[in-house]
Amino acid sequence: DLHYAQERGEFVFHYQPQLNLDSGRIHAVEALIRWQHPEKGLLAPAAFLGTLDETGEIVGVGRKLLLAACRQAACWHAAGYPDLGIAVNISGREFWHDSLIETVREALVQSGLPPKSLQLELTEGIFMENVDSAVDRIRALREVGVAVSVDDFGTGYSSLAHLQRFPIDVLKIDRYFVQDLPDSQTNKALISSILALCKGLGLDTVAEGMENREQLESLRTLGCRIVQGYLISRPVPADEIIKLLQHDWLQEFGPA
Repeated sequence: DLHYAQERGEFVFHYQPQLNLDSGRIHAVEALIRWQHPEKGLLAPAAFLGTLDETGEIVGVGRKLLLAACRQAACWHAAGYPDLGIAVNISGREFWHDSLIETVREALVQSGLPPKSLQLELTEGIFMENVDSAVDRIRALREVGVAVSVDDFGTGYSSLAHLQRFPIDVLKIDRYFVQDLPDSQTNKALISSILALCKGLGLDTVAEGMENREQLESLRTLGCRIVQGYLISRPVPADEIIKLLQHDWLQEFGPA
């Protein structure tokens, strides 16, 4: 099924918005892979991504989906949202593949999307396979003009010494630290420390997994500007994003 799914165009992206609490505007959307299975319906990545990675087919699938995501973002730009960014997850196998840089260049050229509008999300574990080579590859990506973020920061293997070396743009604060807000003083302290660290390093941050108003207010108080989670929206098909872009978020989530 997986082998033929790519030929049949069954792999699709759903998109989850990231909200800027200061401006009340959707800052970017994250593209999240789904499999529209003809018999089983819409499948989340946990059901198939591991197999795609093991077989190596993730490289071909990722190449097509990256282009699709860039084209979709270019369509949103043309519809009147030129500042909207798009974040696409890159697996370890894709990151280390020889074609990575050319794949990113081609997706940008064919879609017409400005490089600054594309952000590639990588997990901490990818970096640790070969730190020196990872630094070189991230620099090559940034020379293309795209941004690079570290997903699920704080739950992986990297140290502060490694973080200093990686020429990244964004840290995503994992939902693990957000889920117990506002009750966990420890998690508040950890998030506050991550935000201070990022400010010192000149990095942007995104807090993931925000599911209720209490978490939103806690993150706002701590100084986190960009948030993502079910409170704003679950991942949705591309045709539902415009409605979210037009929503008055300041009225709904403005400061109390």
